[in-house]
Amino acid sequence: MADEPHHRVWEMMEKFTIAMLITHPEGQVRARPMGVTVKKDQDAIYFLTNVDSTKAGDVAANPEVTVLFADTSGQKYVSLNGRAEVQNDRPKIRELWTPFAKAWWDGPDDPEIRVVRVTPQSAEFWDSAGKIAAYAAMLTAAVTGAKPKVGDNKTVSL
Repeated sequence: MADEPHHRVWEMMEKFTIAMLITHPEGQVRARPMGVTVKKDQDAIYFLTNVDSTKAGDVAANPEVTVLFADTSGQKYVSLNGRAEVQNDRPKIRELWTPFAKAWWDGPDDPEIRVVRVTPQSAEFWDSAGKIAAYAAMLTAAVTGAKPKVGDNKTVSL
């Protein structure tokens, strides 16, 4: 199926609740873990942030971002490149609100909350059968001298 890798990368990302949002302010690289919501039907990756956060300033200065998803126990990884925009979308904030957000804001109507919407452009994923299978493949390769096949790796335009 032609769109199988496209579908697969979205399916992988939808399982994550935390991702690293990487911004590129003034020629630097800044990475931070954040709660994430992935919405394939909206072609978007969402984060909540504070109106005056460095993330918001970084995105305003340079909207090109990278989002990294990592499941080390399952050996599943996604690196996504896209364009970010900070929005004051109150209905979206209410939709994305979780009890964990209460640690930073009073509630979904807190005037300090903003949404960072990332529109994906491309992604690369690595998908393995799991840590035990990967270790077995590497051990077999070490014994036989062959290169290990530990999973799938594909680049996808989104």
